[in-house]
Amino acid sequence: MMGVEDLLRLTVAALMTRTGERQNDLADGLGLSQAQVSRKQGNRQHWSLEDVDRLAEHFGLHFLDLLAGPTHAVGVLHGSIPALRPADAGPPAAVAQPAPAALFPAEPAATVPAAPVGLCVLCGQPCSGEIDGFPQHFSAEECAAAVAAANPAPAAVPAPPAEEPIVLPPQPEPPPAAPAEPAPEPPAPARPRSPRAYASDDLIGRITGRVHDVLAEHAGDVDAAQAALIKAAIPDVMALLKASRVGGRYEHSEFPPTAEILRKRSQKGADEIWEGRPKWRNASAMAAAKAGAQLDVTALDMNAAYLSALKCWLPIGQLRETTSGVHDPKKSGVHLITPAEWEHTNLPNPLGNRMEPGELWVSESTLRLLIDCAREGLADAPTIHRSLVSGATEGLLEKLRRALAETRKIAIAEGDELTVDYVKAMYSKLVSTVGESTANRELRRPDWMHIIRAKAFANLWMKANKAHKAGLQVVEISGTDELHVVGDWRSVFSEGRDLNQVKDKHTYILGGKR
Repeated sequence: MMGVEDLLRLTVAALMTRTGERQNDLADGLGLSQAQVSRKQGNRQHWSLEDVDRLAEHFGLHFLDLLAGPTHAVGVLHGSIPALRPADAGPPAAVAQPAPAALFPAEPAATVPAAPVGLCVLCGQPCSGEIDGFPQHFSAEECAAAVAAANPAPAAVPAPPAEEPIVLPPQPEPPPAAPAEPAPEPPAPARPRSPRAYASDDLIGRITGRVHDVLAEHAGDVDAAQAALIKAAIPDVMALLKASRVGGRYEHSEFPPTAEILRKRSQKGADEIWEGRPKWRNASAMAAAKAGAQLDVTALDMNAAYLSALKCWLPIGQLRETTSGVHDPKKSGVHLITPAEWEHTNLPNPLGNRMEPGELWVSESTLRLLIDCAREGLADAPTIHRSLVSGATEGLLEKLRRALAETRKIAIAEGDELTVDYVKAMYSKLVSTVGESTANRELRRPDWMHIIRAKAFANLWMKANKAHKAGLQVVEISGTDELHVVGDWRSVFSEGRDLNQVKDKHTYILGGKR
C-alpha cells in the first residue's frame, strides 16, 4: 500500500506538471533550495509537516486537498472538483489513499489496467507502467482517457434533470473541466501569489498582533502606542528574526570573531569598509543649467530601501581569509580591491563619491555591483587582492523580509500608518544595530551591516542605470533612496508605495533664464 509521503510526492509532481513549474520555481516559493526539493521529491529526504503547509500555501490549496492525492489536488486546482473542508475529511486512510471506486468508474473498467502500480505523475490517474522509476502513462492518449474516466462530465458541469450515463466525451469539456490532453498542454498562466504564498501567516500575525496589543495597552492612543512600538522595535525584530529561522537548514554565527578591518578605530569613528554611498550630480546637466538651459527635474523616492536590501548575499559563519583573487559567488564577505577607472560622465560611479585612488576594502554588495558593471562593459572588473569570506546565502533574511514587506503592504492598503511606522522602525533599526551597537546585544555582525547598507546603495545605482538606459537624464543621486531625473519617468518606473515602485517626492526647475 502506498504511504502518505509517497502519495504526496506524486501529488507535488502532478501539480508542478499542471502549473508548468520547475523545481527551482517550487524551491523559491517554499523558501528552500532546488537541491532540497530534489532530495525530497527523490525520496532521499522527508517532506515535513511544515513543508506540507508551505506546499498547500504555494499552490493555493487546503492541506487536506493536497493530501487527498493527485486526482483530487489537480481537480481542485483547476476548479473541476470542490475543495475539502475539515468536516468533509474522512479517516486518515481515506485521505492518504483514494478509494478504488472513485478512481475506476464501473462501466469502462475494462479499459483501465486491473493492477495499477501507482498514480501517473503527469495526470494523477492510476497507471500500470513506470518511466525512470516513476509511475507514468506511456502516451498522452492514455493520460487523456484516464482523466476523462476519473472526471466524467457531471463532475465539472451541473447535471441536467434527466439521468446522464457515465461516458467518455469525444471532445474537450468546457471550462473549468480538466483539459482533455494534459501532457502536451502549455504551462498554465502564473497565478497571482496571495499573502499566504508570499509570506508566513505566523510571522505576519506576530507583527499585527503586537500592534493590536500595544494599542490596547494604551487605550487606543495612537501616539503613545507608536512611541512604545518604536522603543521596542529592536527586541521585537530580533525575536521575529529568530522565529523566521526556525526550521532553517543551518545556524548562522551570531557573535563570530570580528576581523581587525571591521573594528571601529574609535568609539565614534568608522572601520575600514567603504560602502559605496552615492552622492553625485551630473556635471554636464549642471553646466547646461548654468548656461541657460531649463530642466524639469523630478526627485524620485525609493520605497523602503533598507527593507529591499535585506535580500542580499550574507555570510553564514566566521569570515576566513583567502588570497585566490577570484570571486566565489557562493561566498560572501569583504574584499580588498583595486577598482577600475570609471569614465561615464552621465552615470554615477558605483563606488560613490570616493576621491582617493588605490586599494580599498569593499563589502560583498559593492563587489558584486562592480562585477555586474564589468559584465555590461561599463568598466573593467576590479582586481581582488584579499578576501575575508564565509559560505553565504541570499535567503538568510528572506522570510523576515517577506513578512515585513507583506505586513507593510497590507497596512498601506488599509491606511494603517501605525503599523507602517512600526515595520519601518524594525527593519531600519535591525540594519543600524547589527554591527557593534550596544543597543542590540543579540547579534554582532558588522559585516552584515556593511553588506546590507551597500546593497541599498547598489539598488539605487541600478535604478539610475535603468533610467539612463531608458533615455532619461540622471541629474542627481544621493542617500539610499533619492534619484533625480529629467524625462517621462512613469514610462520606466511604476508609481506607488510598494517595494518595486517609486514615489514622486517633488519636482523643480533647474536652470533657465534669470
